[in-house]
Amino acid sequence: MKPLFRAPLSLLLPLLLLSLSACGGNDGSTPEAATEATEATEATNAADAMTASADLPRLNINTATEEEMLRIPGVGNRMVHEFEEYRPYVSIQQFRREIGKYVDEEQVAAYEQYIFVPINPNESDLETLLQIPGLDTTEAQALIDGRPYASREAFLERLAGYVSPDELAEAETYLTDEG
Repeated sequence: MKPLFRAPLSLLLPLLLLSLSACGGNDGSTPEAATEATEATEATNAADAMTASADLPRLNINTATEEEMLRIPGVGNRMVHEFEEYRPYVSIQQFRREIGKYVDEEQVAAYEQYIFVPINPNESDLETLLQIPGLDTTEAQALIDGRPYASREAFLERLAGYVSPDELAEAETYLTDEG
């Protein structure tokens, strides 16, 4: 007698593995190991999602949604929670200090490639101003020395002397409404 249904091995093997993992057996794993495995999977998924959208603009860490933050390579649900816990960030140094409690400096620097802390032209520190593409330390200090700025536009006019038009347009998105 012929079987009514013959599934190819390529379909059965994943189902078998899924069944075994769902049973959970006593394999000596701990809840911490399961959490680490989940975080690793989330990080891989986040990296895959970010690869697909690598040209997205940097995210305002104070207003980014959970969905947006999960697109940052290496960010899982736990890190999204940590990012949100310390809002609002007023400086990039605050971001580094708070997030540095959970990951090393290298990982914090990697996150900074995808986020920014909003810049207040009249109050942000040197390091926070250095988030502006194309700006160097001497130029950032000159911007600080030129304070106070009567308006956002006055700050942008001064900044235009240091960065390209494309960098200026990007920097404009980093500014707070105050200024």
